[in-house]
This record gives sequence, C-alpha cells and structure tokens, in this order.
Amino acid sequence: MARHSKILDRLNAFRRQQRVHASSLIITAFGDVVMPRGGSIWLGSLIELLEPLGINERLIRTTVSRLADDQWLNSEAHGRRANYALTPAGMRRFEEASRHIYSANAPIWDRRWRLVLTVGKITPRERDRVRKALFWQGFGQTSSGCYVHPSADLASAFDALVVEGLADTLEKLMPMIAAASQLGPSANDRDMVREAWNLEGLAKAYIGFCKLYQPILESVRGDMHARIEGADALLLRILLIHDYRRLLLRDPELPAELSPQDWPGQRARALCRELYLRLMPLSEAYLDRTMQLADRSIPAAMPMLATRFKADELLIEPA
Repeated sequence: MARHSKILDRLNAFRRQQRVHASSLIITAFGDVVMPRGGSIWLGSLIELLEPLGINERLIRTTVSRLADDQWLNSEAHGRRANYALTPAGMRRFEEASRHIYSANAPIWDRRWRLVLTVGKITPRERDRVRKALFWQGFGQTSSGCYVHPSADLASAFDALVVEGLADTLEKLMPMIAAASQLGPSANDRDMVREAWNLEGLAKAYIGFCKLYQPILESVRGDMHARIEGADALLLRILLIHDYRRLLLRDPELPAELSPQDWPGQRARALCRELYLRLMPLSEAYLDRTMQLADRSIPAAMPMLATRFKADELLIEPA
C-alpha cells in the first residue's frame, strides 16, 4: 500500500524550509514525546528521532547545548553517553503550557479577570521585556498599561517571568484578581477584550492552521488503502503540536461568552485533538521500538499520556 501522500507532503514542506527554529522544535519534542516517558532521553536517540525532519546532527547537538546553557535542559552522564531532560524551571513552564495544549475544551470562565499592574518605577527595557513575556502567555494590555487575562494562573505567570530572567522586576508588579461590576453606562467585559487584544492576526493564523491540517485529517480518516508509517505518525504529531503550541502561546483562550462569533480557535482545537488521537497509537508504538536512554533501555509511556485531550474517554484507532 502507498504511504499517506498528505502526511508526506507536510513533512516534505517542513524539510524544505530555509530556516528552522530548532530550539523551539526540540522543546516541543521534549514536552510532547519525552515528558510522558519519564522526562529523559539519550542525545543519540533524540538525534535519530528528529533528523528525518531535515535537522542535521550538528544543529541538534549545538541547539541542545545552548538550551542547557539557557537553563532549559540539563544532562546526566552515563559513561560516554548522556541523557537530557527539562530542568525544573523548564518542566514547570511546559507543564503549564500542557494544560492548555492538551485540554479537550476551552476553559470555563469564572467571570473574574487576572490583572498585572505596574507599581513604582520600571525602566523602558524592563517594561518591554515584561510585555513580551506576558504576551507569550496570552496576556493583553490596555491603554493604561494594565496586563489582563481571563483565566491565567498568576503564580505560573510569575514563575515564567523568573525563567525569563525578570526576578528582580517582580517587586514592581502587582498581581490581582478582579470581577467587573456594571454601574450604569460603564465599560463591560467585551469592551475589555476589544481594548486589550487585536484578534484579527491570531484568527488568520488559526485559519491557516486549519487549512494546513484539515486535508491531512480527512486523508487519515478516509483513505483505508494507504498506510501510515510509525515514524511518519510521530513526525507529523510533533509538527502538529509544534504549530498548535506556537498559536496557543499567543491566545488568551477567551471563554465562549467573550470570543468573537465563529472563532477559528475552537475549530483548530477540535482538529488538533482528533488528528493527535489518531496519530497517537502508531507514534507510541514506534517510540516503544526506538526511543532509548543512555543505558540503552526503552522508557515506557506513563499514565499521563492517556489524559491528553481526554484520550482515555475517546480512543480513536488509526485509520
């Protein structure tokens, strides 16, 4: 049987890219593939998994070394080999992201806003770094300079600022949780959304994600005469989460009552969930045969894997 052409088209398109953000892709691989299997991987095994995406061994080694220098990864030597794992700070950061990435549904809103206020003097450079760090956690900003989010975990948000090297700035930031009260002709929650976020660009990005992956999902659903190689399933799964994670980092994940009508983020979540669950059995079977630690043992999948997209409630067999 022929291999799924739509899957091969996506993999080949990625390989043809002139510029690949290897560090971001490797972090995605650690979060999606390595964390559910104990959190560690032999560097040689990581190279074997990612080289088919067109990332050469030298770039992988250089990038892993840089991520270790930046306190994202740490290493543990086993003879002449070494395992790599996310650092505690890197683990906390991805665990928070995972709660958003692998959720089956958008969070339910408690009708309260998470605010971060600037208190005291803050340098322009610090302000810009805080803005960028909170932006990548989905926070919006009002014209008064207040950072807002409908459901963020403020403790995790401040932990992320520490990871970004902004620990000394925290004493100038005040986290708050507030509920809006309607007092006559005052601004409302939807006014807050319009003030804090420009959602047009994000909507276009979500539409692009759906256009890219919907044909692949339909192919996986319906083409019973093509086979999916385990390696192809794993590589596509990594790219799927890599692309989805980059969008979700910018998304405030507005509750339904605050989202624009026909918000494409909801379609993207449903698409990502179904395709991921269809790829999971084959990709995990492939990892059972190939992923290694430095001592040549193969780490087993942990129960946490079954909670992703609530896979334990909806098991989809591969097409």
